[in-house]
Amino acid sequence: MTPRVMIVEDEEALALLLRYNLEAEGYSVEAVPRGDDAETRLKETTPDLLLLDWMLPGISGIELCRRLRARETTRTLPIIMLTARGEEQERIRGLATGADDYVVKPFSVPELMARVRAILRRSRPEVIASLLRAGDIELDRETHRVRRSGRELRLGPTEFRLLEFLMKSPGRVFSREQLLDGVWGRDVYVDERTVDVHIGRLRKAVNRGRVKDPIRTVRGSGYAFDDQFAGAAN
Repeated sequence: MTPRVMIVEDEEALALLLRYNLEAEGYSVEAVPRGDDAETRLKETTPDLLLLDWMLPGISGIELCRRLRARETTRTLPIIMLTARGEEQERIRGLATGADDYVVKPFSVPELMARVRAILRRSRPEVIASLLRAGDIELDRETHRVRRSGRELRLGPTEFRLLEFLMKSPGRVFSREQLLDGVWGRDVYVDERTVDVHIGRLRKAVNRGRVKDPIRTVRGSGYAFDDQFAGAAN
């Protein structure tokens, strides 16, 4: 079951960034730029989670949140508020209106993705897989452990996040810039060659012995988790 997330955000660049990262995580994403259009859409379909900007044209995010909490079909819909307002009283107001969490712009994308997973794990545990499996590799997102053919692998935290990111989208080729954004975050400034270093470390940890390398290098483009390797698990 694919988790469905609706983004209500009028800042196009941010909406695109959120869509990209959520889809990379395996979510089905719908983006709506106006509060009133979102209210109409939410009467037709209810997602598994709502990312809701505070300041919106049509209807403000805080008003839309209040209306959703008053409606039976959306009373328990998980909502994360996105806003530039960072004052304590504004955070309290957002949470008091019914938001489940509150993220102040600018925010760390990996942190936001973690918050999304945490809320869905509590509210819709059936749509969040804690285990990723491909071929003879098993990655446990809860315990942060990786096994290959039953043998536990020793991965550093960055290598774990890198493998997790690649395994979520088997076959998809990610550029070094995309991997930096998805694994390190857009607010961390490191050289793209850092990706090559950590890919090398990941390969060394995963490919001990005469085994197939699950990570494919695409010359001039980047890296991908081999979709044929992933298919061996299905």
